[in-house]
Amino acid sequence: MYTTINNIKVHYEVHGKGQPIVLLHGWGTSLRLYDDVMNFLKNNYKVYTLDFPGFGLSEEPKKVWSVYDYADMTEAFLDEQSIKNPVLMGHSFGGRISIILGARRAIKKIILVDSAGVKPKRKANYYLKVYFYKFMKHIERIPGMRLLFGDLIDAYRNKAGSTDYKSASVMMRRILSKVVNDDLQHHMGKITASTLLIWGSNDTATPVADGRIMEKKIPDAALIVFDGAGHYSYLERPHEFKAIVENFMKEDTK
Repeated sequence: MYTTINNIKVHYEVHGKGQPIVLLHGWGTSLRLYDDVMNFLKNNYKVYTLDFPGFGLSEEPKKVWSVYDYADMTEAFLDEQSIKNPVLMGHSFGGRISIILGARRAIKKIILVDSAGVKPKRKANYYLKVYFYKFMKHIERIPGMRLLFGDLIDAYRNKAGSTDYKSASVMMRRILSKVVNDDLQHHMGKITASTLLIWGSNDTATPVADGRIMEKKIPDAALIVFDGAGHYSYLERPHEFKAIVENFMKEDTK
């Protein structure tokens, strides 16, 4: 199914009946990565999944969006679908949106899975790479320099850029650069919903230390760590994930 929000065509799916739960995917993926979770939850809940603009079957934003533009779009989707007091499940980037909405409006429960939202601590060599990359981009704009150093610039971009960055379109690269370092810790203390944090101990994209920060800052939060799992802990440990979510949600099936 499709709807149009803020002149953007957004793809979404709805399955099941009961308490609404909205599944928000991570950067560079789509609602399809939630298929197994959706099939599990739809037996007891009304499950909404959507492709964020720029991913899956949804259109790209027509300008450079911030994380708050994505939160506004998601909130507009909730209102359009008359979804009141939902449960939010957010993986990685989807966790960012869940944090913002959890601080803004009535949310029944929140499940954050390997969530982004804590600004990463960077080593000095990271900033050297960033500054050198910006220098290379500046050099590229000087007439004739692209002809002389184009291969060097492209080689450095391919080596230094993240997988998400290199695989994205020009617009989505610009958006990623804008949202990736947003620190949302100032929103966490405003979340009133009971919050479950699920993490992989070997997550290198959003390390488990971020989950421990969230556990301290969100008033009613508990962290569960899957030993040996990575950034996609819900896919790597599906049975444990479902059992924990079911236990967290079981009072809502009554």
